[in-house]
Amino acid sequence: MASSESTTQMKVVHGDAGYILEDVPHLSDYVPNLPTYPNPLRSNPAYSVVKQYFVHMEDTVPQKVVVHKDGPRGVHFRRAGPRQKVYFRSDDVVACIVTCGGLCPGLNTVIREIVCGLSYMYGVDKVLGIDGGYRGFYSKNTIDLTPKVVNDIHKRGGTILGTSRGGHDTSKIVDSIQDRGINQVYIIGGDGTQRGAAVIYEEVRRRGLKVSIAGIPKTIDNDIPVIDRSFGFDTAVEEAQRAINAAHVEAESVENGIGVVKLMGRYSGFIAMYATLASRDVDCCLIPESPFHLEGKGGLFEFTKKRLKENGHMVIVIAEGAGQDLLTESMQDVDQKDASGNKLLQDVGLWISHKIKDHFAKENKMAIVLKYIDPTYMIRAIPSNASDSVYCTLLAQSAVHGAMAGYTGFTAGLVNGRHTYIPLNRITERMNKVVITDRMWARLLSSTTQPSFLKPKDVHEVKKAEQPPAQLLEGGNCNGGAEEAKKVEQIPTQLLESKIN
Repeated sequence: MASSESTTQMKVVHGDAGYILEDVPHLSDYVPNLPTYPNPLRSNPAYSVVKQYFVHMEDTVPQKVVVHKDGPRGVHFRRAGPRQKVYFRSDDVVACIVTCGGLCPGLNTVIREIVCGLSYMYGVDKVLGIDGGYRGFYSKNTIDLTPKVVNDIHKRGGTILGTSRGGHDTSKIVDSIQDRGINQVYIIGGDGTQRGAAVIYEEVRRRGLKVSIAGIPKTIDNDIPVIDRSFGFDTAVEEAQRAINAAHVEAESVENGIGVVKLMGRYSGFIAMYATLASRDVDCCLIPESPFHLEGKGGLFEFTKKRLKENGHMVIVIAEGAGQDLLTESMQDVDQKDASGNKLLQDVGLWISHKIKDHFAKENKMAIVLKYIDPTYMIRAIPSNASDSVYCTLLAQSAVHGAMAGYTGFTAGLVNGRHTYIPLNRITERMNKVVITDRMWARLLSSTTQPSFLKPKDVHEVKKAEQPPAQLLEGGNCNGGAEEAKKVEQIPTQLLESKIN
C-alpha cells in the first residue's frame, strides 16, 4: 500500500517492501489547471527509430543497487528523460541559462547542449544567457543564445556567459525572471549555487509563477552527494596526470629529488586520490579527510626519508584542503572567506614544501632537491575530455526534458549509471567526501605503500564519526538516504538562504 508525504522541495512516496521514492516538485503542484501538449519529439526524425523514446511515468532509479534479500528496496529517484506530454508550447518558452562559482571543464558543453537540445528537440528559439552569475539577472544585459552562437564553444574552456561568486538577491532575481517573461531557468553550479536555485524555486512557487527551475550540478572536486560523479571530474583527473608526470621526471632526474604536486580538493580529496591511483608514480597522497602529522614515528618526514633511501626520489600529491589544521598551528590563522562563504585556504603545497626543505636542512645528513608544481588554474580552464563531453550532453538533455515535462526544483544527475531528477535539498544537504574506511582508500594505500598516518585511536574515532557515503558501498544501509531526507525536510528556507553562493 503506497503512502506519501511532501514538503515544497520534495515529495516522498512510500511503497511496498520498503520502497521510497524521493520525488521532485511539479508545476501542477501549485499552478492549477495547467494544459498539456503532445511532445514535439513524436515527429522528430532523430527519435523516429528509437523503440521506446518516452520514459514511463512509473520508472524510478534506486540510489543503491546492492541490497540484501530480506532488506528494504530503499530510496529511489525519478528517472530522467522525455515524457509523452509537455507543459510548455515551444513558441511560449523563454529559457535562460546561468553559470555560477568557479570554472570547471565542460561548462561550455553544457551551455551548448541546453541551447541545442531546446532548439533541435523541442523547437524552442528563445534562449537567453545570463551574464556573470546570479548578479547578472539584475545588473547586466542578457545574451541571445542560438545554435549558431554556441556551435563551437565546447572546444573552449571556461564559460562564454561569465561567472561570479555571491551576488544572490532572491527578490531581484525573481523580479527579473518575471519581468523578462522567462519560464525556464537552467542553473549550472556547485552546492552553494544549488542552494540558491532552491531559494529561487521557493520564491517562484510563492508567487505562483509557471517557471521551471532546473539545476545541473557542477563541482570539479566531485563533492556533491547522491550523484555518481560531477562533470569535469574525469577531465581534471586526466589533466592532473601531466603535473604528476612532470613532478616524477624532475624528482627522478636528480639525487634525492622530491616532487610536490598540489591538486584541487577543498574539503574532498577525490581528484588527488583518483589521480594518484591512475598515475602509479605517486609515493604519498594527502587529502583533507585523512589527517597526517609531520614529526615523529610514523610521520611524513620519517616516511620521506625512508622512501628516498629506497628509491632515491619521491612524489607527493596533496589536496588543497589537506593539513589545514597544521597550517593554523604554525602560521597566523586568517579567518577570511570568499564571496561564496568558503574559507580562504592557505597554500598547503608551498607550506609543506618549505617544511620538508627545512627539516632536511636541519638534519644535515641528506641533501634534497624539491620541486613544487601547482596546476590548479591550468586544470580548471581546459575544455572537457571526450568522456565528460558525452556526460555533459546527457545532463543538459535530461534537464531540458525535465523542464519541458513540467518538473521544477530539481537537479539532473547520474545515479548508478542512470540519469535521474533529484530534489534540490538532497544535493545540498551535505558534502560528498572520501571515506577513508572504505576499500578505495585502502587500494590507494596499498598502491603507494604509504602509511595511513592514523594511530589506532584515530582509526576508531574516524569509524565512529564517518557518515554514510553518497556513493554505493558494499553492505550499505538502504534506509540511510531516507533518514537523511527526513532531517533535511526540517531545514527552513531562511537557513538555506544564508548558505548561498
